Amino acid sequence: MSIAKKTLNTVIAGAFVATLSMAAAHDAEAAAPEGKEKCYGVAKAGMNDCGSLDGAHSCAKAAKVDGDVKEWIMVPKGLCHKLVGGKLMDEAKADMKAETKAE
Repeated sequence: MSIAKKTLNTVIAGAFVATLSMAAAHDAEAAAPEGKEKCYGVAKAGMNDCGSLDGAHSCAKAAKVDGDVKEWIMVPKGLCHKLVGGKLMDEAKADMKAETKAE
């Protein structure tokens, strides 16, 4: 295979992965059902409801650690802030940005 074909294949694969990551991030931001809210930072490892906030995965039960601010579970509206470490989406995004700056 020529270098040009390899480069083209790499670019296409990268674009595909980027598209999947954006779709996963969009799923993470999808609206919660009425009377419910997404609560970040309280899911136990392997017990998250769906994709991570950073788009690292789009699967339920894929959280690697307890209390990861990028992972969420659906809870009744108003419950999240009563849970230790519970954050709504905007708070979780702010924490992610702070973690990135600290590194």
